[in-house]
Amino acid sequence: MGKLRAAVVGVGYLGSFHAEKYHNLPEVDLVAVVDSQKESAELVAKRFNTEPFTDHKQILDKVDLVSVVVPTEHHYEVAKDFLDAGVHMLLEKPITHSLARAEGLIELAANKNVVLQVGHVERFNPAIRMMYEKIKNPAFIEVHRLAPFNRRGTDVDVVLDLMIHDIDIVLSMVNSPLVDVHPVGTSVLTDHVDIANAHLRFENDCVANITASRVSTNKMRKIRVFEHDTYISVDCGERKLQLYTKLPIQDPASDESLSINIEEHNFEATDQLLEEIRAFIDSVQQGTAPLVPGEAGKRALEVALEISERIKSSKNYHGKGATSMVD
Repeated sequence: MGKLRAAVVGVGYLGSFHAEKYHNLPEVDLVAVVDSQKESAELVAKRFNTEPFTDHKQILDKVDLVSVVVPTEHHYEVAKDFLDAGVHMLLEKPITHSLARAEGLIELAANKNVVLQVGHVERFNPAIRMMYEKIKNPAFIEVHRLAPFNRRGTDVDVVLDLMIHDIDIVLSMVNSPLVDVHPVGTSVLTDHVDIANAHLRFENDCVANITASRVSTNKMRKIRVFEHDTYISVDCGERKLQLYTKLPIQDPASDESLSINIEEHNFEATDQLLEEIRAFIDSVQQGTAPLVPGEAGKRALEVALEISERIKSSKNYHGKGATSMVD
């Protein structure tokens, strides 16, 4: 098999990193970059010795796979054209703005027999990967994803910008249907929700409490998972996992104090975006399902939209109106 022909549509801040990864991978040729801003396309194309375009429709027949890194409001129209042309796709999160459109893309990818992977890059964090290996039956999950304000990503609220990463992680670790959602949040620096908390309850009585903020003074990306006799703490930013396990008491009749075994795992810095793109390419080459398929992206979107709508319909909310879940 020859090299796969790759392209990136949307080469702003994040898209330029996608282009860099493809450029450096020996199994692909970065044959094009696309951006509606001609100067951006030309600048990135020059950096990575490829061809610039301003309209994604110009390259539909020139590529085998593509990263779509345009603003969320344009995801559907761009993704639909590539999937319809039989092009494998890594689509940045959130998958779309609406469930109907997400479902449309999933069905189209299935009909065309192409890979549709959603860019939930935190799944490729080595500490998160070990967490999945260690968990058995979570009972309570506490998540904090806090960040200083950054203008990038503010075309959507903090739920679709940041919290959706952790919604995806929580949904993928709890093997039970979600039955109830109680969110709170408010706008602070933008017209959208900038800080939010969601209390999720599952059918098996597992509870997850997720907080996301883009108006914090310090960064925090932590997940704590509590199970019977076990506590797992993950620092996503520091790539660190701590596992606390209650050890059995040898003699129940004795006054022996509680004994805890502690494991600590520290991981070297990894390029999560590169790992995500490599996994995408592997799925394309091997014909296997991606780690984060379109269905997972849609499920995370469904919960995120419900959280956003409930916050925006509350009496204390003063920002822009709710995002529609249907077209």
